[in-house]
Amino acid sequence: MDVDLSKDSFRIPYALRRVPRERLARLLAVPRSPQAGDIALARLESIGKNTRLELASGRPSHLHVGDRLAVVFGNRYATTQFEGYAGANGDACDLLSMAGVCGVLASKHEKMLDPSRLRLLGAIGDADSRALRLQEFALPPIAQRNLPRVVAICGSDMDAGKTHTAMSTILGLRNGNQRVAAVKLTGTAAGRDAWAMRDAGAEPALDFVDGGYSSTYLRSLDELLGLHRLLVAHASAHGTEWVVIEIADGPLQRETAALLQSPPFTETVDAWLFAASDPLAAAGGIELLRRWHIEPLALSGLLTMSPLGMREASAVTGLPCVTAAELARGALNERLAEARRPVAVS
Repeated sequence: MDVDLSKDSFRIPYALRRVPRERLARLLAVPRSPQAGDIALARLESIGKNTRLELASGRPSHLHVGDRLAVVFGNRYATTQFEGYAGANGDACDLLSMAGVCGVLASKHEKMLDPSRLRLLGAIGDADSRALRLQEFALPPIAQRNLPRVVAICGSDMDAGKTHTAMSTILGLRNGNQRVAAVKLTGTAAGRDAWAMRDAGAEPALDFVDGGYSSTYLRSLDELLGLHRLLVAHASAHGTEWVVIEIADGPLQRETAALLQSPPFTETVDAWLFAASDPLAAAGGIELLRRWHIEPLALSGLLTMSPLGMREASAVTGLPCVTAAELARGALNERLAEARRPVAVS
């Protein structure tokens, strides 16, 4: 099969936002063993958890059975949603994220609906009938022109308030007249986090899709470090003074744990903030971070919605709790200005 797609109508999701529409030119045979990053065309067979598709523009588009979607294969790690892997069962696969990442479901949270089901119509190729892969559309390597300050935000688990903490930190730094960029370093493609950081004033706001990845689950540490260097170089290309980096999931997750124990990564960070869902999560998370020689400036996240929770968390960790509103007002700006990344030991 080799079909001209130039006049066909299909939706292009956020995960493919870096792929020019004209490059999605030919419909090829259904891939036999799709790999992470492979791009395909699929038809929506049934609607499950994801009832909408996040388009490349950021607009959520309502889905209907029979819709044709460009998708990209990827792995998914989400403790409150899906575990899934790049691949297909014949021509059948699952929509693993509303941003157009597809693969095969391995497990799901008990309260989560089944994923929406897809029928693969074929791989997508360029005008020369060459199958396309997302990595081809990554930002090009550039030399880092200046050395911005870096604040990294990690958290106890999924949905602990990391993105809200990042957004509030950006607002606080911007209120202090700092030029701020943002990087969502790990996770599964979804525009919500990058949009939130951009809306807070980060310019640019980049994520791993800009580095050519539909997700970072099962990527090697070397790949993650290369992604980090690439995105920070681009984030700092316009005189940026601060880069706010968000790391997905919690410290027990494979890639997060690898980064937090890697001196080539941690030695690039001036200051850390830890978002926790509750006091016990804060206690366990901070104990683990300290074992890895990371000392956050403060706690934030969902636990700061409870004054009692903040008191418990501060008592057990010895760290101050800072609410999102306080971060946005610049309550940590002075301490951030004083923070310095560790000196590398040769």
